[in-house]
Amino acid sequence: MNRKEFLRASGLAGLGLSLPFAKAFAGSADESNTLASCTLIPTETAGPFPLDLTANTTFFRSDVTESQLGTPLQVKLRILGVNNCEPMKNVRVNIWHCNKDGLYSGYDNSNNAGQAGLTYLRGYQMTDADGYVNFTTIFPGWYNGRICHIHFQVYVSSNYAAISQFTFDIATKNQIYTNNSSVYTKGSDPMSLASDNIFSDGYQYQMCTLTPNSSGYQAYLEVAVQGSGTTGIGNIDKETAKNMQLGQNYPNPHSGTTTIPFSLTQTSKADLLIFDLMGRQVAHIDCGRLNAGDHERNISLSDLGLAHANYAYQLNVENDNGRYTDVKIMTYR
Repeated sequence: MNRKEFLRASGLAGLGLSLPFAKAFAGSADESNTLASCTLIPTETAGPFPLDLTANTTFFRSDVTESQLGTPLQVKLRILGVNNCEPMKNVRVNIWHCNKDGLYSGYDNSNNAGQAGLTYLRGYQMTDADGYVNFTTIFPGWYNGRICHIHFQVYVSSNYAAISQFTFDIATKNQIYTNNSSVYTKGSDPMSLASDNIFSDGYQYQMCTLTPNSSGYQAYLEVAVQGSGTTGIGNIDKETAKNMQLGQNYPNPHSGTTTIPFSLTQTSKADLLIFDLMGRQVAHIDCGRLNAGDHERNISLSDLGLAHANYAYQLNVENDNGRYTDVKIMTYR
């Protein structure tokens, strides 16, 4: 497999894609600005990929660094619906990128030797009520033929995913390499945006804001995808929708106590699980066997001793048709 084929195959669980045509909506350095318009990111269809945190704990994490060395980087993305430029909540965002030496985890070939079975610098989160996801990682290196970049995928539903890449201001990026030459031993990135085969046709909407912070740097980008914001589309697939629907907790954000609504189309065994953003299960609520209809469960995160933060809550349902699951994000402030 050559480098181009590798990039097209690489991604979270082998389903992320790197495509040579993606335009995101570039965010202002001032995140509080009211957006007057959005530019849609071109996309390709990604096949059904139901989200089940009990089956994906390796990659559901906000810190994807593992043991990789490099300048600390906080990646902050805000996902907006192109129809109204409002935030898209409960959509999954994957990121993946190379390490300081230009290598990707998970593959072993002539251009990427010795990385099979590794999982570094890959992960996913789900957007909160304001459309944000945050990742902790390192500043990526570069490899021959490509300028420094980070891949991302916005998985909106079972039949639509927006897939793209973003890059960095050249002067700031190369200053990071120069100031940390003992780590980034390959030196400055020799590629220009004009010579890169992804960004040469335009990069206005793929250039993130890169600013220093207390630990290193923060990269910020706003991305517009199909749909209307604040609707809570989430990651539910069609078969799941035939058997159950998980609602948004209310109030959200909440101050410690909240209610989770859900509905069943037939008698089913139901369980609610709560996870922190590093994929650790912090609570399990056995709802028992329930009849078809609407249901609610009140939970107290303060009684569980949980810190103020975002949490994922997952509904697992089992009935005669099989096992089904859906996930949403709540905010405890």
